[in-house]
Amino acid sequence: MIRRATPEDVPALVGLVYDLAEYEKARHECALTDEQLHASLFGPDPKVFAHVAQRDSGGEVLGCAIWFLNYSTWTGTHGIYLEDLYVTPEARGLGLGKALLTELAREAVTNGYRRVDWSVLNWNTPSIEFYDALGANPQDEWTGYRLTGEALTRLAAR
Repeated sequence: MIRRATPEDVPALVGLVYDLAEYEKARHECALTDEQLHASLFGPDPKVFAHVAQRDSGGEVLGCAIWFLNYSTWTGTHGIYLEDLYVTPEARGLGLGKALLTELAREAVTNGYRRVDWSVLNWNTPSIEFYDALGANPQDEWTGYRLTGEALTRLAAR
């Protein structure tokens, strides 16, 4: 079962984000709190959205897709940027990851969005193979950049 996240799902979502950070060997970088995610998803003007995956309607949250809207000046339309897609190890192979991405594809098509984008670590072969099997195309002609920490502060102070 795939559904939109509710406020009651926030602790499970935060736990899944930390599990993903651990899997990506970056647990030390994760500082998300329940309060932050609750405000982002359910505050007065949400800019972040989430879907959860469960085995059944009353079951435990086994996976999530956390996303936000982006915009393409080339197409003149919004798209979805998938920030996190994660399914617990014990639930992998049940089709939950594919079901979450299918729901995001429906969300995009229903709303007239032209694409769904995400990033994957170069070493994450199982995920790359999964995305390739869905027909997703790697965007390897682009290099992602990030401005953070002291460099961000220094630039802002100019």
